[in-house]
Amino acid sequence: MQQNRITFLILVLIFGISCSSESTKDGITITELEERLEDISAIQDDSQRKAEADSLWKQLALEDQIPFKQDSIAIFLFKGEADQVSWNGDFNSWSGDKSFENEGSRIDGTNIWMLKAVFPPDARIDYKVTIDESWILDPVNPHYQWSGFGPNSELRMPEWKPEPLLERIPEAPKGSVTENILIKSTHLGYDVQYQVYTPVGYESLENLPVIYILDGQEYSDDKLGGTVVMLDNLIHLKKIKPVIAVFIDPRDPTDPESNRRGEEFGTNEDYNDFFTKELMPKIESDYKISAKKNDTALLGTSLGGLNTTYLGFLNPDKFGKLAIQAPAYWYKEKEIFGLVRGTEKADFDIFMSVGTINDNIPDTRMMKQEFERLDLDMNYLEVNEGHSWGAWSAQMDDILIQFYKK
Repeated sequence: MQQNRITFLILVLIFGISCSSESTKDGITITELEERLEDISAIQDDSQRKAEADSLWKQLALEDQIPFKQDSIAIFLFKGEADQVSWNGDFNSWSGDKSFENEGSRIDGTNIWMLKAVFPPDARIDYKVTIDESWILDPVNPHYQWSGFGPNSELRMPEWKPEPLLERIPEAPKGSVTENILIKSTHLGYDVQYQVYTPVGYESLENLPVIYILDGQEYSDDKLGGTVVMLDNLIHLKKIKPVIAVFIDPRDPTDPESNRRGEEFGTNEDYNDFFTKELMPKIESDYKISAKKNDTALLGTSLGGLNTTYLGFLNPDKFGKLAIQAPAYWYKEKEIFGLVRGTEKADFDIFMSVGTINDNIPDTRMMKQEFERLDLDMNYLEVNEGHSWGAWSAQMDDILIQFYKK
């Protein structure tokens, strides 16, 4: 009995030390935060109330707790004078989803605004603070994620983990990326530009696999897709074979502000003819690649994911691997599902992913069922994120290792 009592006391002591350590590590808890805010609001003296509010704000900023995160709870916070403060982001489709209550409330007697929300504990979410009618980056949050329209602030829930291979390994040799190359398309009636990545040691290599990448100017950007860094890292670590990547840019080469992806990627037969009859033969002629379908991959996100599915199923003799991220099947729903449902037999290695937070999830799940009907090799991934390069870039190692594992 005495021995059991001693054992019990030791366990209590260990548990207490563990809890104390965890509390110190995690900083202020959500209960403490809400109590502090309530106490500050009740202070009668204006100068004392302001001093306490400033002290709390400084503590939260030092602990990287703006926004505040604990378990599955997030509290968006803003400090400043305003008539109205709200938050817009992936969680409300950037104001498109009116069912999400996005307006903040001011803590009485202070200039601190807050909005409490619940997200999966491993979620990563892009957002902006809206002050009256101005959308801004969160001025205290140091974390941000670039999009095709510029940077957004980033909410990182407690269990979310960054992808380390998006950071360049210092000793990893760099492959080569060409300047923009122009190809004159008779099928499209205009010029298209692209860049080509070749791995280190390309001169001594033959019959390399190739991955064609739609929206290539964003996939190749270190702030967005991070694909060049990922290729260099994975090849250096010997996780994948040397690969050639072709980054196709849908923008008008004479006017980068004019993006033609809406027309090109919408089940466009002329774009298909350009791709298969002009671009691919040009790449096969200019670079030491294998023309075998099982060595040829296609990658795209959003409308590019729609187009990847379209080009792949229209040309099953040319593409053996399809990487489809957050596909915007809604854009040409009847056409793309008609094409796939009309397919009785196919042989693709497929990677498909989608976010659970206001992404294109219903159609993606329906297409997953069609791929399962065809008994295709498939890696299907749902992540607790939105329609964001933060999600897509972190999957590049999964895609490349699946297709080109050494």
